[in-house]
Amino acid sequence: MRPALATLLALLCTPALAQEAAMPAPQPDDPVAARLAERGIDYEIDRDGDYRVVYSWAREERSQLVFVSGRAEEIAGQRIRQVFSPAARLTGDLDAAAANGLLRDSQTRKLGAWEVSGDILYYVIKLPEASDAALLELAMSAAAEIADDKELELTGGQDAL
Repeated sequence: MRPALATLLALLCTPALAQEAAMPAPQPDDPVAARLAERGIDYEIDRDGDYRVVYSWAREERSQLVFVSGRAEEIAGQRIRQVFSPAARLTGDLDAAAANGLLRDSQTRKLGAWEVSGDILYYVIKLPEASDAALLELAMSAAAEIADDKELELTGGQDAL
């Protein structure tokens, strides 16, 4: 191969390799990775380092993304992870009736609440990092179902992301 061609190929391939190398991997001692493996849950790690899981319902021909935060946040010495699922892309600010509806819906839930981040409406459950695999799976499943139901209600079935 000619040197100029080899240099050009190296330059063209470098960004792709750098991007692939920048993709975070779970830490060997990360409790989320271990708990997902314990429950047999397949996941990917996104660019932010969050665990990305796809829930599918064959009968309804629906799927829903659920994420588990890749980093724990600390409050009063406790490490907390977020489980979150997108329900809808918002086209502007929520009006008072819609916001009140989400607050009332949150009040009926045993785990989690509605949150807006940027232009996305999410259902979010915050758990102690020490939660066991069964509770993590329950939170993920609940977030997926609740967000998917709201997605159907708000968009008629169009995926939020």
